[in-house]
Amino acid sequence: MLGDQATRTRLTEALNNNSQAAARFRDQVSAQLLGRRAYAFQPWYAALQFQLTGDVRYAKYAIEETDRFIASEEEKIALNQRASVAGDSYLEVGQVIGNVALVYDWCHEQLTPAQRERWIAYSNQAVWNVWNPAQARWGNAVHAWTGWSVNNPSNNYYYSFLRATMLLGLATHGENPQAKQWIDHFRVTKIENQLVPAFTRDLEGGGSREGTGYGTAMKNLWQLYDWWERSTGERIATRTPHTLASMAHLMHSIVPTLDRLAPTGDHARDSAASLFDYHREYLLELIALFPDERMSGVAKSLLESSTVPQMKNSFMYVADFLYEMPHLKSRPLDELSTSYWAPGTGQLMMRSSWHSSATYANFICGPYTESHAHRDQGSFVIYKGTWLALDANMFSHSGIEQDEELHNLVRFDTGGSAARQMYGTSCRMAALADTPHYTYASASITPTYGNRSAVVKSEREFLFIKPDTFVVFDRAMVASPATRRIWTLNVASEPKVDGDVMRYVEGRNQLEVYRLAPAGLKAETRSWPEMRKGLRSGVRVDVADANGTASVFLHVLSAGGAVVTATRADVAGQTGAAIKFADGRTATVRFSNQGSGGTIELRAADHTLQSGGTLPTNVLAPPLFAKPE
Repeated sequence: MLGDQATRTRLTEALNNNSQAAARFRDQVSAQLLGRRAYAFQPWYAALQFQLTGDVRYAKYAIEETDRFIASEEEKIALNQRASVAGDSYLEVGQVIGNVALVYDWCHEQLTPAQRERWIAYSNQAVWNVWNPAQARWGNAVHAWTGWSVNNPSNNYYYSFLRATMLLGLATHGENPQAKQWIDHFRVTKIENQLVPAFTRDLEGGGSREGTGYGTAMKNLWQLYDWWERSTGERIATRTPHTLASMAHLMHSIVPTLDRLAPTGDHARDSAASLFDYHREYLLELIALFPDERMSGVAKSLLESSTVPQMKNSFMYVADFLYEMPHLKSRPLDELSTSYWAPGTGQLMMRSSWHSSATYANFICGPYTESHAHRDQGSFVIYKGTWLALDANMFSHSGIEQDEELHNLVRFDTGGSAARQMYGTSCRMAALADTPHYTYASASITPTYGNRSAVVKSEREFLFIKPDTFVVFDRAMVASPATRRIWTLNVASEPKVDGDVMRYVEGRNQLEVYRLAPAGLKAETRSWPEMRKGLRSGVRVDVADANGTASVFLHVLSAGGAVVTATRADVAGQTGAAIKFADGRTATVRFSNQGSGGTIELRAADHTLQSGGTLPTNVLAPPLFAKPE
């Protein structure tokens, strides 16, 4: 990477000019040499400082720390034991072998011939073991492992494997007989022949099917794209449109207050899905890969206004230093459209504006194909100032509670057991449109239940009437009256239920839920800590229908007191809602009971028609930007 003169010059000048990012990184490394022993500090940070300053103290430290680790591994290997790098299915091989490779490369002349030979031998074996799991060896013993995700470019482990392979090949090229093998395996076998076709085929719209928690590991992939290009001159970031699209995907996943994300999938590090250094690094690396894109200026503005305008954790200071771009012009957030559709991940994200007080929602309908994804197809979350409707996984200690009842959807319950959405299936988005007045989605969730004979139909139509109102219509059909259809909403604390109206208040923020259909049912509220060990708080609201085998649920959800009244407005074959808004507008929305779609009539306070006619029947993704440049 430092063979790229522009990169070396930029980093050296940042140090010489004492920029904030450079100073924090320099001080961190200096403190480490003085014995600080900071959390997660990598010896290659010191090697980088040596390259940029020429101070051999940094090289000495990096070499000693790395050599000490390799010696400890060699002790295990001599006893035919499994090396520690193999732990957790080689998850940390990218960090471990990546560090060895970088220190090897940047401190090469300070290494003895014996050290070079030992380091290469250890690293070769580790990387060979990754790609040959059944024959993996340490010393004279076979230590086979599962090979988890060695062929799955959508899994976070994969990027660790790629990092070890790429950096070892580049750093030892010309000295290591296996270096070319590793370079070819990275560039051709894995990137060109596996990742590029998989991402282009499966991940339209960017992002990760692992969600906004584990999916953030894609930042490690962006770094490899960047370092490969600076090291070899070859641009691979654009081999798939997924890379650039992921910038928009993450920005739209962030709520209007710019301090947390839509909590999609497992969130083991932080179940609350708070914005973190990793998300900052994710965007910084994409900005560095696409500095001339209009989107990058918007991303820079978002980071500047967010709760992570700089890295908070010292082990992340290096990212601010490497990707500091003071000359890049920030662009206003409202240059972006307020809605974004990513069919590859099944995420439809929408907001009333890019102001911090805006109403935001995320609606899910797409593939369920990763172990860190949840059984949440057809679910939604709503945010305005705080989470008004959420995933109860946010309250879990583990952050990996994946069950249907933790998500806001219709459950199918037989004898107290919910029918499960099946791994390897996909929700089908039947219609989608974004207009100045509303965002609309129609989802066929039925396929996600696979061969579950109990579930005949599960469909949801999700209508966001801007700026603060949602109309949710569900069709649910089962094979037997013994299977109840349960409409579920999760909130942070106990709501007030008055007949068919539920009110939830959190500080100055509120959500009102009007149930218009079915009539005559009772909402049941239950505390999550009382129902399940491992959940700290949260309340689940259930409305169960056990009448016959078919149900239609119609709910109007109002954020911030936007709705004055919501009443039934049916016609033959359709269930509908007549809504009066606090700003004087009115809306009449109807949905087909048997088929799909319906009609909408939205009128301004002076009764002029703002939008009317049939709801869209095809999928039309919103544009990337609100206006052409």
